[in-house]
Amino acid sequence: MKNSRNSELNIEKVAEFLELPPSKISDLVEKGNLKRNWDEYYDIYRFQGHAPQMEDGTVLIDHHGTFELVRGFPKIKRAMLLEPALLNNFSEISSVSVEEKMNGYNVRVIEFREKLIAFTRSGHVCPYSTERIQNFLEPDFFREHPDLVVYGEMTGPENPYVQKEAYGIESLDFFVFDIRYKNTGEALPVHRRRELAGKYGFNQVRLFGDFRINSASSKITEIIKELGKKGREGVVIKDPAMVLQPMKYTCSESNCSDLKQAFKFYNEAGRDYLYSRVIREGFQSHEWSENEEEFRERCLRLGESILLPMKKTIEQVESGERISDEFRIRVKDRETIFKFRDYLDRFGLYVALGEIERKGDEYVAEIKKVNKSTNDKTLAMLEGQLWS
Repeated sequence: MKNSRNSELNIEKVAEFLELPPSKISDLVEKGNLKRNWDEYYDIYRFQGHAPQMEDGTVLIDHHGTFELVRGFPKIKRAMLLEPALLNNFSEISSVSVEEKMNGYNVRVIEFREKLIAFTRSGHVCPYSTERIQNFLEPDFFREHPDLVVYGEMTGPENPYVQKEAYGIESLDFFVFDIRYKNTGEALPVHRRRELAGKYGFNQVRLFGDFRINSASSKITEIIKELGKKGREGVVIKDPAMVLQPMKYTCSESNCSDLKQAFKFYNEAGRDYLYSRVIREGFQSHEWSENEEEFRERCLRLGESILLPMKKTIEQVESGERISDEFRIRVKDRETIFKFRDYLDRFGLYVALGEIERKGDEYVAEIKKVNKSTNDKTLAMLEGQLWS
C-alpha cells in the first residue's frame, strides 16, 4: 500500500512523518481531504476538511520522500464583550500586546525551489499573490531561516479578494503579523518576531503597545474608536509570548463595511458571516453604554449597510444588468494575468477579463467576477418565484 491510486505520495513515509496510521493517510487522499496542488506545484499537497490535528489549509511539501508541513493559520476567536473576554482569556499573564488587524487577505510565504511562493488560507498557491510577494520580502530571510514561515496580510485597492482604500496604498502591499516554525506551527514571541522582521526591512502591522490587563479594555476601546473613524478593521490582542491564543476585536464601521459588500451579493454570502456581524453590533453597543443618539447612529449605519446595497442589486438586475465584483490587478509578467484568471476559473467562478493596460514596466488588468447565484435568485424573485 505504498501509493494511493490518486496520488504519488509514499503513504508509509507520510504516515511515519505525521505519526498517523498509513490507512488514515490513504483515507484522507481517497476522500479528497489531502489534495495535490495545481500546475508546477505538484509536490505540494493541501489538507482540507476533516484532517486529524491539522488546521484547514495546512500544506504538506514532498521533497522526494522527506516532508515539511506549513501549518494553516489558526482560527482566531473574537471578543464580543471586550473587558470580560480579556479577563477570562488572559488571566494567566499581566499584560497583552495589541496590534492592528488589517483588512485584506492573509497568505503564508516560504521559499520553494529558490522562489518565494504564497499560500492562501485554503492552502492553494495563488499566482497573483506569488508574483506580488517577490516585491515585498527579502529572499535572504528564508535562506537564513529555512525553518520559518512568514504570515501576513495582503491589502490595498488592487486586491482581488478585499479591495480597501483605507490604508493610503496605491496598489497592493504586504504586512507581516506572524512568523511561525514549519512542522509545529509554534509562533515566535511578538517582540522577537517584530525585531526579526524589522531586521530584514519587512512591513509589519502596527503595534499599539503592551497594556496591563486591568487597563487594557479602556485603551483598546479608544484605539477601536479611532480606527473606526479611519475605516480600518480592528485589533488583534496577543499574549506577548504567543503561548495563549490571541483574540480579535473589530470596529463597528468594519462590520458594516463587510455587510455592505456581502448584501450586494446576498445569495453568495454565508448566513453565519452575515449574522455574526449583526450580533457583534449588539454586544459592542451594550458594552459601550451608548446614549440614545449614539445608538441611533449605529442603527442607521447597520441598517443602511444591509438595505442600500441589496436594493441597488435588485434595481440593477431589474434593469437588465448583471451584478459583478470588479477589481484590478497589477503585475510585471503579463502571463500572470492569465494564470490568475485560470486559477479563479478552477473554483467555478464566472470571470471576465477586461482591458489590459501597460503602465511603465507593469501591466494593469481589469477583471470582472460575475456573481451568478445572486443574479439568478434576484431575477427569479422579480419574476414571481417564492422564497424557500
